[in-house]
Amino acid sequence: MSQPFYPELAPFRQGPLGPHLEGFAARLATVGYGKQSGRHKIRVVADLSRWLAHKHIHVEALNEERVAAFLADRWRPPRRRRGAPSTLTALLRHLRHTAVIPAPVAPARPTPIDRLVRDYARFLTQERGLRQATLANYLPTVRRFLSGRFGTGRMCLRRLRPQDITSFVLRDTSIYSRKRVQLTCSALRSFLGFLHQYGQLATNLAASVPTVASWRLSDLPQFLEPKQVESLLRSCDQSSPYGRRDYAVLLLLARLGLRGGEVVHLTLDDINWEAGELLIRGKSAREDRLPLPQDVGRALATYLQKGRPVCASRRVFIRMKAPREGFSGAAAICGIVERALTRAQIPSEHKGAHLLRHSLATKMLRAGASFAQIGQILRHQSAQTTEIYAKVDLTALRALAQPWPGGAQ
Repeated sequence: MSQPFYPELAPFRQGPLGPHLEGFAARLATVGYGKQSGRHKIRVVADLSRWLAHKHIHVEALNEERVAAFLADRWRPPRRRRGAPSTLTALLRHLRHTAVIPAPVAPARPTPIDRLVRDYARFLTQERGLRQATLANYLPTVRRFLSGRFGTGRMCLRRLRPQDITSFVLRDTSIYSRKRVQLTCSALRSFLGFLHQYGQLATNLAASVPTVASWRLSDLPQFLEPKQVESLLRSCDQSSPYGRRDYAVLLLLARLGLRGGEVVHLTLDDINWEAGELLIRGKSAREDRLPLPQDVGRALATYLQKGRPVCASRRVFIRMKAPREGFSGAAAICGIVERALTRAQIPSEHKGAHLLRHSLATKMLRAGASFAQIGQILRHQSAQTTEIYAKVDLTALRALAQPWPGGAQ
């Protein structure tokens, strides 16, 4: 196979992984790795291959446990691993994709906690229609609660008492922030309601989950003034692929008020150029079609034509460095916002994607939009969510303020 990416594989074809180096090298080239980074990754795999040969381990027996043993043996501190774990994770994925090694096998005998958490996860996805982001928050909390109450012993749900729940929440209160504890309480209420609904608890203990002190509308949303938003957009160097991508991302946040996760999961198929619409997949499997403003459409088209790397992914926004694939999560979008704030020299305590969402809502409010209109644009499921923006209408509040009796002295 002629391979401009890494033509000198012969010296590294030692050990059980030797026959598979060419396919792995081709995979690295496909996802955008250059010669230097690809050469380093091939050397890591060749080192693993020699280690397997020394240990008399066949390639079919390679798995995460043996990779961990190799790393512990060859990369003892203070020697740096320099991407070895991620390289070998990609290798395992490639070998499984090509059926060289079997897929990881689930534990033969899941514990009662494993089975219950699995049933609860199925309930959240199939009956509640919740997305993986919610499951990632709820399931670890439920597992911690069950493990803390029953340990490795027999799990008897009917022995659960309100004090078990209160004690668990109080422990979290001493460790985590108020927002995190609120999430713990939400997860517990959902889980206990699930147990009652399916007859595993005679009494719905969800009512015994304590309420974390939180005064509605107590937090003032952070936002940027319109001039600051435009300064943020101008900070993107639109002559570079990075700048074209970041400019398109920031416009989606600033003009449409999208959430970071919604930008991450936007696909090429979600853009209807003829109708001038975007399909947005929001919370709880909700789907909305939003009009595509001209400047946003122009920025997307420029990025797709002159900035987006060539790759197999259908995601709109792709990593500029290898591996060339979609962002793993909303943290990448927050990073784009934070870097733009730094370039524009705009100080802000909050640096996430929601900063621009709040800025759009505040701008609409000051322009005379009603809370219902703002809630419709931001796709709030509850009118109460939109009420937080009443606190930022400072101009209207000042107009209502009455002079202090007696006047200023």
